[in-house]
Amino acid sequence: MAAIGRLDLSPRAVVLSIAAGVVLLGAVLATGARAERIGASISDGFGGMTAGMGLKLERVYIEGESAEATASIQRAVQLNADQPLLSVNLDEVRQRVEQVGWVKSARVVRLLPNTLIVHVTEHDRLAVWQTAGKAWVIDGHGQVIQGADPGRYPNLPLVVGKGAEQAAAEVLPLVAQRPRLASRLDALVRVDERRWDLRLKDGSLIQLPATNQEAALIQLDALDQRERLLELGFARIDLRTPEEVAVRPSARDA
Repeated sequence: MAAIGRLDLSPRAVVLSIAAGVVLLGAVLATGARAERIGASISDGFGGMTAGMGLKLERVYIEGESAEATASIQRAVQLNADQPLLSVNLDEVRQRVEQVGWVKSARVVRLLPNTLIVHVTEHDRLAVWQTAGKAWVIDGHGQVIQGADPGRYPNLPLVVGKGAEQAAAEVLPLVAQRPRLASRLDALVRVDERRWDLRLKDGSLIQLPATNQEAALIQLDALDQRERLLELGFARIDLRTPEEVAVRPSARDA
């Protein structure tokens, strides 16, 4: 504050200061592209100086990743040990990590003096989707998770057919609420992109309606509790007509 009090703020001094500022601005503009090189040189010098003070990258911690995704995320980070920590562009690192198929979002944080933390949130694994002879792992929004191996997820439900990946998130929770049905389920097959057939492990088929799927499953629950229907091995249980159930016995019972 004492130094500010000694400043010369007379009109003549103010005019000279303004003139000096104009000359300096003109010199910077005249350099053109050289100004960018000067700025980059200053930045490099600053980074080197801070690295000399011990602020250099020594450790990168990745949090929230699955074992299957770790290698892909590590490759996406693309940083070298001992580079100046303050010169790391956190936003660029985040963008590279978010390009990995597993990753839904990422956050990158510097932890002085020598550490970078990359926290990732991966896509949830909802189901394995099979169509046109190929299979993919999908998330809760029906998005294919690039790089995920369907063979590593034998416990995920299997949904089959065109449009199944987009409609799966609606029907799968309804099936999961019914353990007796879920434990017998082999696959959910999308029919004409309108409705579902539930294929059971014993070969039985349960046909759901295009609408009011939950009401149909409630009706199936009531029959199963009363008649142990799912244990009888019927060839087909047709729930497509509201408040009506049509059952076709298996060939061995016919």
